[in-house]
Amino acid sequence: MAMQHPLLRFPHARRWAAALLLAATMSGCATLAPVNTGLKLVGQPQSAVQATFGKPTDVYQLADGTTRWFYSEQPLGEYSYAADFDREGRLTNFRQMLTTAELYKAKINVWTKQDVLEHFGAPREPNQYYPRLKREAWSYRFLHEDQWYSMFNFMFDDAGVLRQTLITPDPLRDRAERD
Repeated sequence: MAMQHPLLRFPHARRWAAALLLAATMSGCATLAPVNTGLKLVGQPQSAVQATFGKPTDVYQLADGTTRWFYSEQPLGEYSYAADFDREGRLTNFRQMLTTAELYKAKINVWTKQDVLEHFGAPREPNQYYPRLKREAWSYRFLHEDQWYSMFNFMFDDAGVLRQTLITPDPLRDRAERD
């Protein structure tokens, strides 16, 4: 007699699994929609990007003569999209910057506050200062490994040099049950 998979014996479990798969698929699509739209504009002028996405939340002139615009959903969202333009003002790339892979590119003891601004845009959470540590913390909401609601924290010394990063649970989404 052939063995039946345990989930097949419980129709409600199959429905829950299908609903979870659908929800995960749809949330992934919502995240990719701005990126897909932006990538279709590669080669277009800044005016086309602004007509599609509106006024950017942050604009940075980079040292190599290029420009980066941010469309941040911070402080309550987990996404910040970067539109990169060449020296002629044509879009070269459009991507979500608050990903685990992008955030892990931060270089301890090398990057400054300006580097963080140019890579991730301005923080929208209030900056914190820890006098005993002599560290200023900038925090950004993101989905760690595209799954866990988290905060990525950049810790700067008094000279503005990045000395530490750490990931903490997002306090707005942390539902720890403590008694």
